Amino acid sequence: MHDPTTLNRQGNDIGTQYRSALFYYNEDQLKIAGQVKDRIQLKINKPIVTTFEKASAFFIGEDYHQKYLENNYGGYCNHRLHW
Repeated sequence: MHDPTTLNRQGNDIGTQYRSALFYYNEDQLKIAGQVKDRIQLKINKPIVTTFEKASAFFIGEDYHQKYLENNYGGYCNHRLHW
């Protein structure tokens, strides 16, 4: 639900903290991700800017960031959940 050709932005949020990234744990995952990126790139006209980064420490966001669209019905996010 993210445009991989948009640099440092997701919806209305702009900045390097909103960059598109894929995190991998091992070289097999990195290889598969590269193959998928190459396949998708052949189908679109703009360059994919998603970076591949080795996974490291992960921190869960604050409670108010969890399940945003469920907790903020009609929020500004351009994705609509249907349930």
